[in-house]
Parts: sequence; C-alpha cells; structure tokens
Amino acid sequence: MSEPTTTDDASAGSPHHAIDYVELSARDLPAARAFYEQAFDWTFVEYGPDYVGIQGDGREQGGIAVGAAPPLVQLYSDDLDATLAAVRAAGGTITVEPFDFPGGRRFAFVDPAGNQLGVWTAASE
Repeated sequence: MSEPTTTDDASAGSPHHAIDYVELSARDLPAARAFYEQAFDWTFVEYGPDYVGIQGDGREQGGIAVGAAPPLVQLYSDDLDATLAAVRAAGGTITVEPFDFPGGRRFAFVDPAGNQLGVWTAASE
C-alpha cells in the first residue's frame, strides 16, 4: 500500500470519516500520468518510480501506483484507534493493521460487502 501525503498541514481539508484520498493503479505509470495531465490538467508529485501523488485544491487528493490493484478509497479519521475499534465492532475485517508512514498512520479493512478501504490519520505534532 502506498501512503497518502500532503503538503503543509496533512489533515487540512480532511473531515472526520469522509472520503479523503483515492489511490489508482497503472501498469504504465508514465502513460497514466500523461493521460490525466492531458485530459484533466492534473498535476503530480513524484515519490519515486512507482508512485505519484495527485494534487488539487492545495493538497494531495490521491495517487497512482504501479500495479494492477483496484482503486483504494481512503477515509480520514481524527482518532484512528477509535475508528479501528468501530470498524471491527461493525463487522469489518482488518486486512492491514495500523502502521506508521511519513505524515501519519493508517490501516486497511474489508467491509461486509467485500469492499476494501483504508483509513488514515495525520501524524501528531
């Protein structure tokens, strides 16, 4: 899994439990990037040969990773541990336990319908 990052304040514009970040995948990252730049005027930040961040509204809104995975929707949480407990209590299956990444923490889960989502929170200052 890639990690959502942003410029400046990592959680700026991220309402609690709202859809915040979408990760797409592409077998040919340069071709995918060129398509989105041309079709939608998207701008990107490169994080290495396998990931670019999608920029918009003054923050990072998503990313494109090398691969063939289905899109991954990321929710934002003000309290990752409470959200983790709520997902478990509601019948979700945790597929990736919480882990730290530069800028925050995140986990992934599958809902009872089989949809995989991620939840992230900004790093404490």
